[in-house]
Amino acid sequence: MLRSLIDGLVRTEAQIGALQAHQAMLYTAVTEVVELQTSRLQGAARRDREMPLREVTAEVAAALRVTERTVQRRMSDAATLMMRFTRTLAALAEGRISRAHASVIMDAGSAIDDDADRAEFELAALDRAEIESAGRLRSIVQAIAEKVQPVPLTERHRAARRLRGVFVRDLEDAMAELVTVQPAVLVHGIFDRLTQMARADEAARDAGGMSTSQVDERRPDDPTSADRMPVDRMPVDRTLDDRSPSDRTPDGNALGDDTRDDRTLDQRRADILADILLAGAPVAAGEGLGSIRGRVQVTVPVLTLAGIHDGGADLAGHGPIDGETARRLAGGAKGWDRIMIHPVSGAVLAVDRYRPSADLERALRVRDEHCRFPGCRQPVSRCDVDHTHAAADGGETDIENLAHLCRRHHTLKHASAWRVRQLGGGTLEWTSPTGLTYIDIPTPTLRFVPDGDPPPF
Repeated sequence: MLRSLIDGLVRTEAQIGALQAHQAMLYTAVTEVVELQTSRLQGAARRDREMPLREVTAEVAAALRVTERTVQRRMSDAATLMMRFTRTLAALAEGRISRAHASVIMDAGSAIDDDADRAEFELAALDRAEIESAGRLRSIVQAIAEKVQPVPLTERHRAARRLRGVFVRDLEDAMAELVTVQPAVLVHGIFDRLTQMARADEAARDAGGMSTSQVDERRPDDPTSADRMPVDRMPVDRTLDDRSPSDRTPDGNALGDDTRDDRTLDQRRADILADILLAGAPVAAGEGLGSIRGRVQVTVPVLTLAGIHDGGADLAGHGPIDGETARRLAGGAKGWDRIMIHPVSGAVLAVDRYRPSADLERALRVRDEHCRFPGCRQPVSRCDVDHTHAAADGGETDIENLAHLCRRHHTLKHASAWRVRQLGGGTLEWTSPTGLTYIDIPTPTLRFVPDGDPPPF
């Protein structure tokens, strides 16, 4: 029954993709009508030459019950898809990708002006789009596009940094939104630090008496710390509260229980951020949280590290970063992981370190970057290391039998009929309860594939 429903949903999504491709063709035709009418007004005043666009978009908007701005945006996107990304349009029409995948490919490839380079990018991007979710695809296609970008990322990043700032936007119900635009490595580091603090605060309150400073004494990479678990230890699902909404205060806490703290992780992050910005420290959650620092995982090819070129540096969970930033981060690191890769496939073979420590866990973090369930993007810092073939059943603790899974999918693997096996090189094959299979390929396998012939060693 479920298998037939899934098959029906897959066919329906394919049909929706085909309709969206047809819709793009119709919007492109509308654009051609506007261009034809405008061409007949050669020599007219600028205001008169703008009138065909305004007339046509107004009529289309009225018929579709949408705004004229929406119609113009759809016309622009459709023209880009039709004229510059024909293979992507064909894949959408055939139901091989979704409109979200097409948008990700267009966003990453729009800056590539050379037709041949853009066609090369599009082919590589479509190969991954057919097996990845749109969310995961974004960082992958950004890495592909970077190989053929005419302007180096270092130059583009310097220009983009001038746009950094902080902005406020008022919302409904006495709320407001604070937005900051910063370099990606800083934003990801800030978010990671807030996450660590929120989890430590939650663990301290759950412990019923353990202070936040006691929780903070654990190292961030300690397997017993608040945001990690021992290998293969089964997590216990916890719900915030099983009481009905009518039994809660406006803040979400249970009536008659002032000591209860049911804040979500997002709410804790927001509260700690406000503490830090207003008071300079997470005062409401305990001063001990101030010792926690954000963590970012950056991959830097050795030639980029040496300053020979600026390509290939990558921030896990985001995508390419400029070589200048990568070298600055590497210069302040206490130690580096050296990664050995296959000269043809690009698969991570091994990792060692100039200062010995838990090499296997580092190799897994480099290889996986995020939860290895298809489509999931939870970073490895919030995942468990799981034996694909259980250790209790004879599974070995090595890189070919381990993978990162977030709590949700770790539980799913152990408590449901979902099954997974390793195909080698970090590639996982997931089999659903209905018998469907899904292949999950490590992101670095794509990133590290060399452009030319492999070296002769």
